[in-house]
Amino acid sequence: MKWDGKRVLVTGAGGFIGSHLVDLLLNKGAEVTAFVHYNARNNWGWLDGQYNSNSLHLKVISGDVTDAAFVQKAIENQEIVFHLAALIGIPYSYAAPESYVNTNIKGTLNVMQACLDSGVNRVIHTSTSEVYGTAQYTPIDEKHPLQGQSPYSASKIGADKIAESYYCSFDLPVVTIRPFNTFGPRQSNRAVIPTIVTQALTSNVVKLGSLSPIRDLTFVADTVQGFLQFASNKKAIGMTINIGTGIGVSIGELANRIIAITNPIAKIICEKDRIRPEKSEVMKLVCDNTLARELIGWEPKHTLEEGLSITCEWMKEHINAYKSGLYTV
Repeated sequence: MKWDGKRVLVTGAGGFIGSHLVDLLLNKGAEVTAFVHYNARNNWGWLDGQYNSNSLHLKVISGDVTDAAFVQKAIENQEIVFHLAALIGIPYSYAAPESYVNTNIKGTLNVMQACLDSGVNRVIHTSTSEVYGTAQYTPIDEKHPLQGQSPYSASKIGADKIAESYYCSFDLPVVTIRPFNTFGPRQSNRAVIPTIVTQALTSNVVKLGSLSPIRDLTFVADTVQGFLQFASNKKAIGMTINIGTGIGVSIGELANRIIAITNPIAKIICEKDRIRPEKSEVMKLVCDNTLARELIGWEPKHTLEEGLSITCEWMKEHINAYKSGLYTV
């Protein structure tokens, strides 16, 4: 697909993955509308400092995906919609589950209905590997059962099924991308890698929860490249497709690798308050990316070591953007 002049809307554009996707789309020549969450400070999230109100080929709008009328107006005349807006912090979903239902399920319903009414050419819906829960087998392919082990994962299962229903019921050309754990510059402290990096850069103590869970970590540049590839491929319409490396690493091993890069004398301390409820913790997520490779030829270009090196260097330069050491839910 040629992206020059394509009218593209990205929900969740001020977030970690969303902002990188906006960068890539603009580099490809797309006309991008960045849908960021409204706030009284007119803060554009991670787009702030990257762009301004006069940026060529970029329009930023502030709103809320739970407002159906606003979403409807935002999506009018768009050709392609990337839906990334979501509440994503698992610990916060224990405290505010209704917020997750409203944003993740109702918000997705609003986006799908607006896309249907506006006749968009393609909708890319963002899922998460958390919907699989603790693996019943690994690597995890798209046929693995879904398990709502947290209110967050349950809300994303609901969102995925809303997207699926709009394809099955109304022929909406939707593709669901299911990334495993993405990491890289701009990620918030609610994710494990920024939690480790910021503590190691500012202290000799790194406080974590359980060290035994295993995760499959994909560098953000590879993830957003997958978004564009799936949006360009008609064979992907109606499908749910995993994006991941196929390589698992435990949180303890990951922490040691990061400490070796940032502060070799730092020590790891496990804190009870950071440990998830036993039945809610997902112990192992490792991706089977066979479908992505065979369907569109997607595969990660960055190793974990390369991605960590880039991420640690960026976070070192932007450490003032983080509340280091504070447990972020």
